[in-house]
Amino acid sequence: MSLEFSGEAKQKLDALSKRYPSKQPVVLAALHLAQKEFGALSEDALRCVADTLDLPYPHVFGVATFYTMFRRERAGTNVIRVCTSISCMLRGAYEVLEAFEKGLGLKAGESNEEFHLVEEECIAACCNAPAVVCGTEYFLDVTPEQIAEIVAYLREHPHPESEVA
Repeated sequence: MSLEFSGEAKQKLDALSKRYPSKQPVVLAALHLAQKEFGALSEDALRCVADTLDLPYPHVFGVATFYTMFRRERAGTNVIRVCTSISCMLRGAYEVLEAFEKGLGLKAGESNEEFHLVEEECIAACCNAPAVVCGTEYFLDVTPEQIAEIVAYLREHPHPESEVA
């Protein structure tokens, strides 16, 4: 099955490509657009990015599998990223992650229709550790006791990751 970007996505990528001497710097934006349009970065979606940018498939695959914000499989509407870097870890991030796992009935890396739970290396909010991000919303100085409230909030106010791209 061969995928193609929408006309709007192609226009965005063409405009971005004109800003650089090569198309390599456009890979991240193209991957975000592909994930938004196709729901995940399947092999067909990665080939679409490679073909659109006229770049080798292994390069596109390498970028897509290096960054944790890209998914190879569909995920729930809300992608909850729990930072477990050193600052967050020292202030209880693993307890927060465990509370999310219990509250959602998911392990890190798993999805259901509503949520996808990710153990993230760093979300750049070290001064307010432990930190959690969902879409464009940050939850700072999170404690395990706050998880039920955060989950209820996200159920009422979904933060689709596609809004980020």
